[in-house]
Amino acid sequence: MSLSASSSSASSASSASSASSSPSLSSFGEHPLVHYGWDDGWAAEFAPYAEQGLLAGRVLRVDRGQCDVATAGGVLRADTAFVTPHDPMRVVCTGDWVAVEPGGNPRYVRTYLPRRTAFLRSTSSKRSEGQILAANVDHAIVAVSLAFEVDLGRMERFLALAWESGAQPLVVLTKADLVPDPATLSYLVQDVETAAPGVPVLPVSALTGAGLDVLVAAVSAGTSVLLGQSGAGKSTLANALTGEDVMEVQAARDVDGKGRHTTTTRNLLALPGGGVLIDTPGLRGVGLWDAESGVGQVFSEIEELAARCRFHDCAHLREPGCAVLAAVDAGELPERRLESYRKLLRENQRIVAKTDARLRAEIRRDWKRKGAEGRAAMEAKRGRWA
Repeated sequence: MSLSASSSSASSASSASSASSSPSLSSFGEHPLVHYGWDDGWAAEFAPYAEQGLLAGRVLRVDRGQCDVATAGGVLRADTAFVTPHDPMRVVCTGDWVAVEPGGNPRYVRTYLPRRTAFLRSTSSKRSEGQILAANVDHAIVAVSLAFEVDLGRMERFLALAWESGAQPLVVLTKADLVPDPATLSYLVQDVETAAPGVPVLPVSALTGAGLDVLVAAVSAGTSVLLGQSGAGKSTLANALTGEDVMEVQAARDVDGKGRHTTTTRNLLALPGGGVLIDTPGLRGVGLWDAESGVGQVFSEIEELAARCRFHDCAHLREPGCAVLAAVDAGELPERRLESYRKLLRENQRIVAKTDARLRAEIRRDWKRKGAEGRAAMEAKRGRWA
């Protein structure tokens, strides 16, 4: 997929949407928050709060119940306790547009504006909860290090969450200077493209600058979030995009390429060439949260094949007339892709079932049906053996 074409079409669609729903930005002049993503749509959403004397701002980072907020008058520190503190899906997060009290000690965030997009994952706790990682994101940059073997399964997981959020994913292969042979690098890019249909894939080296100009152009409009596991080179990439050493950098472990959490909070940074970047801590645990459509987009070729299966509820296991299994047998679909697809769908179903009583009941009925079929098959075999 052409990166420049993707960026251009996304930018055009965004501009068309904004133009059709609200007046031009010139109607309120060059607002001081334009550099942070302020536009006519946000101005319209905030209008009722402006009448109440509240200040508009964008959350730069959240730390222990407080947040730094960029406002027209500068960066303020505000308390978030007023906004549903016990629901991890509704807490104030980096990237939110908020209404802040003009004064007070402490100063409070009164509310956040409806989110255009939200990047969610399941929490690591045993409770059935989702966690919001970033809000109002246009581009999700999945950073994958070339210093070690690429984990395609983990990348597919990130992409599923990215598609589900409503953002446009982009895979950046960092530390490309460690693969000096152009042919080898080309093969690696092709492998990743196969596992990321419809997603631009860009090899980048922060050390040599290779690919950075293309990446800068891609993130120059809208808000981008940097995702990836520890050691993927996200902080180095953030420094390269901002042109400053704004994020601390640590070396990854030589034994397995895993890094320590250099970034411990999600930070929103205004880029000098335009656009906004949210850098996130390395995510070792990336659980899905109701991401069925995102999984479907990551494995779009399997979804297309499934439409040609003989049975509409084909599980692609042993069913006759399964177009997916036929593609695997013919070498047209890598078996690894099908296994990864099954794994993510099962995980997502478990997460949804925890919060959906009707789905839990359907799963139990399906288990009982399959169990009965299995017992019947065993009895039939015993009858033949007797």
